[in-house]
Amino acid sequence: MRKITQKTIREAVTKMALDANFDIGKTFLDRLKEAMKKERSELGKTVLGQIIENDELAQKNSVPMCQDTGLVVVFLEIGYDVRIEGDIYQAINEGIKSAYRDGFLRKSIVSDPLERINTKDNTPAIIHTKLIEGDRIHITLAPKGAGSENMSLVKMLMPSDGVEGIEKLVLDTVFQAGGKPCPPITVGIGIGGNLEKSALIAKEALLREIDDVNPDPRLRELEEKWLDKINELGVGPMGFGGTTTALAVKIKTHPCHIASLPVAINIQCHAARHKSEVI
Repeated sequence: MRKITQKTIREAVTKMALDANFDIGKTFLDRLKEAMKKERSELGKTVLGQIIENDELAQKNSVPMCQDTGLVVVFLEIGYDVRIEGDIYQAINEGIKSAYRDGFLRKSIVSDPLERINTKDNTPAIIHTKLIEGDRIHITLAPKGAGSENMSLVKMLMPSDGVEGIEKLVLDTVFQAGGKPCPPITVGIGIGGNLEKSALIAKEALLREIDDVNPDPRLRELEEKWLDKINELGVGPMGFGGTTTALAVKIKTHPCHIASLPVAINIQCHAARHKSEVI
């Protein structure tokens, strides 16, 4: 049985929270640069150039790439052979508090959705926990801004709606969102499960690397097809028009009830922040 202290977890979370807000990562930045070369709108090219410059300055100067530094979503995988000395959830939230205080990141969390009183430390985080084999803890942090999250949805389709119904929902959702989620976006799609499971797997889909390839050939074909159709909508970078509305579509599926076809669409803005660490 391997022991891991609260301090170790807290310090790891603090570093990840800062890195996620300051560093978009080379792979994503390269995808933005590729998109700028292909963009057919001159205004779209200008906007993409400004986004790239912003991200490079954030990396260089260790400052947030976006003023909305997000609600922190945590995907936590704990090995069966790990013993945590203390409260892991407290450690995670303490790590987030430290990062948002010392990194001068915006505090965006209210303690009650109706009274709207700011907690002043950007906690609590949303934490999803799984038990896995081994003696390690795998933590992924994904600070998610409200602009893109507000454009996301869950829809309970009927099985008869099929792939065509899902495609229509995806295209309608992206078109209606327009520039509000700060394109170019990444579109995470969860198909199956039930109401809450579809939303969770849609968000998990966004954790995939921007340039990865879906191992399921059927889903890979849909991702490529729907990306092309989204970019034909003409929304463009930041909604100013153009051929780069989305950088990627990521799909994840789960078994579901014979009478249901749950579909969740979780939109991610161009500040696609997530960092992982294994302890």
